[in-house]
Amino acid sequence: MSLVAYSRTAPSFTDRVFDLLDHVDYRQAITDAEKDAVYRLRYQAYLREGAIPENFSQRLSDRFDDLDNTWIMGVFVDGRLAGSIRLSISSPAYRDMPATKVFPDFLESDLDAEKTIIDPTRFVIDQNMARSYPELPYVTTRIGWMAGEYFDADAILATVRTEHQAFYKRTFGHELVADARDYPTLTKPLSLMRLNYAAMKERVHRRYPFFRSTQFERRALFGAASGSAAIWASGGEAAADAAAAASAVRPALAG
Repeated sequence: MSLVAYSRTAPSFTDRVFDLLDHVDYRQAITDAEKDAVYRLRYQAYLREGAIPENFSQRLSDRFDDLDNTWIMGVFVDGRLAGSIRLSISSPAYRDMPATKVFPDFLESDLDAEKTIIDPTRFVIDQNMARSYPELPYVTTRIGWMAGEYFDADAILATVRTEHQAFYKRTFGHELVADARDYPTLTKPLSLMRLNYAAMKERVHRRYPFFRSTQFERRALFGAASGSAAIWASGGEAAADAAAAASAVRPALAG
């Protein structure tokens, strides 16, 4: 086959991501067994990069995994755990997120203004699956992007090592806010990047249409049945779902 003919038939990057999404299932880790599988995947990924020391349990978790404003998400490809990301969502009642402990001087004013901030952390990919599916980073970070729409986010953060800044700037338009600082439980410092979600949403959708999602898909991940933040979130689809849930409960309470 000639190079010209191949270029006409080879799928584009966008096509490859859409093809992979046909095999992907996003699931929230809720049970102990589900969380344990994620913690083991985290440990393997962080240890491989030299970001944590070895430990006997071969698990990586912290107190943020147990907070009410946290979602631990798994990415499954044909039923196999291929990646994971953790989302912490701020609200007036829930200000505690990993980034606020390291970069309070850059985030407290937003929290005081009751802005909705999404702090994605513990982003990991299975090494063997990454070789087969190089598009997995986009499929995994898509979860945080969907959360931005569901919760009507003011900002999406990225606490990343210096060498990973280029991915977030190129893909989403994150801007560097603070240089790298020591980060709890990690041996390598992380920098803080911030994205104005509303300002960048349509630009990202035009360039990477696979970041678009349906309301049904977002509700399945973040609705009241999937986590507690829908009960207190103040904007977007989360607020509508919380209001609907409250309306359904009131007749039962009245009776």
